[in-house]
Amino acid sequence: MAEYEACILGIKMAVNMNIKELLVIVDSDILINQVQWEWSTKNVKILTYLYYVKELFKRFMKIEFKHVPKIWNEFADALATLSSMIQHLDNNYIDPIEVEIRGQYAYNFHVEDPYGKPWYHDIRRFVKIREYPENATNSQKRALRRLANHSFHNREVMFQRTQDLGLLRCVDADEATKLLEEIHTGMCGALMTGFTLAKKILRAGYFWMTVESDSIRNTQKCHQC
Repeated sequence: MAEYEACILGIKMAVNMNIKELLVIVDSDILINQVQWEWSTKNVKILTYLYYVKELFKRFMKIEFKHVPKIWNEFADALATLSSMIQHLDNNYIDPIEVEIRGQYAYNFHVEDPYGKPWYHDIRRFVKIREYPENATNSQKRALRRLANHSFHNREVMFQRTQDLGLLRCVDADEATKLLEEIHTGMCGALMTGFTLAKKILRAGYFWMTVESDSIRNTQKCHQC
């Protein structure tokens, strides 16, 4: 129903602007086929939206719908999610939003810190010399000890212990990026879901803290998955 809410809001804005010809671009196949009566629905709530959209059609000389894959519509989805999370007391003015486009994938900022050290730097240091980071709080020290209990250090290579006492090699941002791309694009099988991709990476013997969320994000960017 969120797709219908957004669609109706956009069409009503066009009506208020006295637009007579409109192209509606959405990433929902279901919505497009329903409003064009190619697919039927028995959902009473959806029918209410559907009939209202059809009534709005009468306000235009020409209205068309075009489908775009979700991967091409991520920015609109992000703005819609952001708007649903923020409540403004002043309806006449909304603070401008500054958007910055990063030069690398978001998971790189999770795997690496701003100083170029791998995410496991503090864990490796604690395992080697039992030393905490400077200004670490008590809760951070407890978390570090807990992580160190499941880690194994061999020279400069860090390993993560699994429940069956196996070892997964910890990788940095560059290697994580390569693994995501290589395994996802078919070196280890066909295209897959995010959870399947994460499992394949772990089975291959690699680990980083955000492997699951990064795998899901990576597959969401693929329009074939």
